[in-house]
Amino acid sequence: MNLWSTFLTRRRFLWLSALAGSTLALGGCASEREQAPSSTTFDEQPASGAGEGDGNATAPVDDNAAVVQARVDAMTLEQKVAQLFCVAPEALVEDVAQVTAAGDMTHEGVKAWPVGGIVYFAQNLIDPNQATEMLANVKHFYSEDGNVAPFLAVDEEGGTVVRIADNDAFGVQDVGDAADLGAAGDATAAKAAAEQIADYLKPLGFNLDYAPVCDVMAVGGGTAMDRRSFGSDPALVADMAKAEIEGFLGKGMLCCAKHFPGIGSAVGDSHEEAITIDKSGEELDQVDLVPFKAAIEAGVPLVMVGHLSLPAIVGDDTPAPLSAKVVQDLLRDTLHFEGVITTDSLAMGAITERYSPAEAAVAALKAGCDMPLMPENFRKAYQGVLDAVAAGDLTEERIDESVTRILTVKQQYVGL
Repeated sequence: MNLWSTFLTRRRFLWLSALAGSTLALGGCASEREQAPSSTTFDEQPASGAGEGDGNATAPVDDNAAVVQARVDAMTLEQKVAQLFCVAPEALVEDVAQVTAAGDMTHEGVKAWPVGGIVYFAQNLIDPNQATEMLANVKHFYSEDGNVAPFLAVDEEGGTVVRIADNDAFGVQDVGDAADLGAAGDATAAKAAAEQIADYLKPLGFNLDYAPVCDVMAVGGGTAMDRRSFGSDPALVADMAKAEIEGFLGKGMLCCAKHFPGIGSAVGDSHEEAITIDKSGEELDQVDLVPFKAAIEAGVPLVMVGHLSLPAIVGDDTPAPLSAKVVQDLLRDTLHFEGVITTDSLAMGAITERYSPAEAAVAALKAGCDMPLMPENFRKAYQGVLDAVAAGDLTEERIDESVTRILTVKQQYVGL
């Protein structure tokens, strides 16, 4: 029986009660547009005493599970809901178009909304000293306030999607596009590329890179993923993605397979509009899912769900991150992924043209996602989730499931 037949016959099962013991796509999101410094540029004064926090990646699984459960039990509902979100730094401060330092305003923001992650873009990263100090300050604020350590994330694939390697001030070499790595067909080189990226991200303070791309490029090309994909051969893409995941994790850098279940053959760009793939389950199984299965086998801690519609699978044009048939039935129940599921940016046109920030965040959680990424308006999305819990549309137990997954991967790789 192939994967898709299994999917069609499998009953939906309950979330795993032993989740806390488990081991546990962004490039080009709507908010990534490069912005030149403007009159609203904000350069906060750094806090004193900022420091690094190292996690315990070697603690036994049972000990990690106990630590995670105790932490979840001690969190308020508001803290849990904030933990679900990963946002750009500008979402946490008022009337600031470009954050390049973390001072009092950022501290007030993360104190009010201790979000699970902050993702930085080229406009936030000026040079090594500035970036290192900014990220260290953010870590210090979380620790000082007794909050769970954040994901400090960046979208650094190499080639056409980089935030650091195209800035001469950082003095690092770009590893190049995935397409070129794939054309060479050398998985060892792909692993080395991931290790190289991790080697320059970690000293700056980053702990999560939204890479690698696991999309299989359409034969003949002609889509938005041409340079970002390793190629049109599913087995090749699987080998290269697995190698990069091994490279990242071997260096202690969290990584994320994207954009499930595969947008490589979609026409159009989800940053601007809805995109659709008219593929059957068997076609997905034979092509697009192959690299994601390899990524899961390699232990990838996060998977990003892309904003494509799959009418042959879902039955309508609901975007994949908002569909339980894609997130829960396919990714969780059929592929058995037990890590953190993130949406792609909810500020993309594929989402904003149809859903409010609150609607998108709540729908993503109901579908089975753990982290709504970069909603168009974070505060409205955050309040929308709280309102949904109050109304009984979401349960606190459902929130706890996602928070437990997020804290489990943090405890393993970052520390709480």
